[in-house]
Amino acid sequence: MYDAKGRAAKEPILDEHILLVKKLAHQLKAKLPANIDVDDLIQAGMLGLLDAMRRYENTHQAQFETYATLRIRGAMVDELRCMDWTPRSVRQSMRKIETAITEVQHKLGRPPSEEEIANKLNIPLAEYQKMLTNGAGHQLFYFEDFTNEEDGEHFLDHFHKESSPDFLQDLIDLDLQDALAGCIEGLPEREKLLMALYYEQELNLKEIGAVMGVTESRVSQLHSQAIARIRDILREQKWIGEA
Repeated sequence: MYDAKGRAAKEPILDEHILLVKKLAHQLKAKLPANIDVDDLIQAGMLGLLDAMRRYENTHQAQFETYATLRIRGAMVDELRCMDWTPRSVRQSMRKIETAITEVQHKLGRPPSEEEIANKLNIPLAEYQKMLTNGAGHQLFYFEDFTNEEDGEHFLDHFHKESSPDFLQDLIDLDLQDALAGCIEGLPEREKLLMALYYEQELNLKEIGAVMGVTESRVSQLHSQAIARIRDILREQKWIGEA
């Protein structure tokens, strides 16, 4: 339903897409630490839906649901940005791991094993795996990754388009999607499978563990390690700043 100006009529579309907001919120929540309240994500997503309804016109090439999904997800991620939900200690630990991966990979010319990364950190393997467990929910991107320290300009501010206010879409438009696909392709086979099951098939950690024949906590460790490897590659390609 559209009004005289071609804009989507609000109330029917709002009712129709509430379930979409909840679905996206729960999908995102499954990838976040337990302290994140799904209701906060739903509330942010509803604001994103309202914004999509306000901006969308039936002259857009994309279907409304496709457009709204980007806006809803963007609003939820903006909410996470404001919450700053990843503890600083976790970021510091994971960046130590990223640095170790970089140095060992440069030396060996291949992705290092867990044992090799632990040796580089000069800690027992069990302690390294505990760091990975504590890093559950570690993000692929932090907003400071895109800050230009020389002039203080934010990467997203520079490339932001008025017609595409969702920052994730801005990144996709900059060929980041292809870069991420290349990063995942370069992962060790087990981590590549994990990422496909997690992000493409949208299985939860328990289901992935059943497929891979490992525990849920082990899946969490491997996921954290895969994220660290991908961030290392993206840093090498200058998508994100130095750790």
